[in-house]
Amino acid sequence: MAASLILRCPFAVGVGVSLKSSIMGASLVVSVPEVVFNKALAVGARGWLDELPELVIRLEKEWSIIVGRPYGDATEAYVAEAILDDGTPAVLKLIIPRDGNPAQNEITALRLIDGKGCVRLLRHDSERSALLLERLGRPMSELGLPLDERLSILSSLGAQLWRRAPDEQLPTGADKGRYLVDYIVRAWEELDRPCSERAIDDALRCAALRIEAHDDSRAVLVHGDIHQWNALESSDGFKLVDPDGLLAEAECDMGVLMREDPVELLAGDPWTRARSLAEITGLDTAAIWEWGVVERVYTGLLCTAVDLQPVGREMLTAADWIARG
Repeated sequence: MAASLILRCPFAVGVGVSLKSSIMGASLVVSVPEVVFNKALAVGARGWLDELPELVIRLEKEWSIIVGRPYGDATEAYVAEAILDDGTPAVLKLIIPRDGNPAQNEITALRLIDGKGCVRLLRHDSERSALLLERLGRPMSELGLPLDERLSILSSLGAQLWRRAPDEQLPTGADKGRYLVDYIVRAWEELDRPCSERAIDDALRCAALRIEAHDDSRAVLVHGDIHQWNALESSDGFKLVDPDGLLAEAECDMGVLMREDPVELLAGDPWTRARSLAEITGLDTAAIWEWGVVERVYTGLLCTAVDLQPVGREMLTAADWIARG
């Protein structure tokens, strides 16, 4: 199979950064979304960026695939269309390597879920943070669904994933809480305090409550990042992609939905959304709210750090307003 191609794409997020390599008689140029490039640099993965074109060429040969157009809206990995040797469409995902082994966590989650409510895993190589996935359709974010309908669908998808998995070596909700705290404290200072100290204190208080509440006997497998960009059309509705893979209280997933759509959240009483999510799922309203407070500040700071705007400013504005209470 020939492994020589040029990948080009009009990126939806930022400007593509072109990387080039030649190996095994093949020359490849890959264009990486600026957000992915910046995140790789931020976690010390410059070497991964340098080796990315060579990795794509090697996986083409080893997995008998042809890699095509990259997706410009990826944020945590290099993601590109692929075709199997039998013509089946697929997706190649090469995750930025970093502490916590996110690739192995995602592989474990997808193995447990087995295509029910989440994308199906076709092949993987955890050592190289590489996954080959089924190809799905358009993201929910492109379909213009009303907010209430989106929240209902996303909540139901999350519930399909929640299951006990006590024997799996996955991070816990408490681990996630501590990571969020560490990042919030550090990033707030590094970014020259882009939101109020009151918002930071609110996030740290809520994180402490959720860390303290973690209970291994109650923890279930959760996605960790449910939102409309991570829900894609499938033959039976929608499937989720990009699971973080955590063992946590299910409210952790609903907290992500509390951080999303920050402008709409402030259009009315923000607690209304938390109550609605709790009613749909049968979960605890306060726990959903607290996870939302933490996620909103963390993600707002992260988006600011990688210059993903205006969403970063919108989340931090919402965090400031809510913290004033």
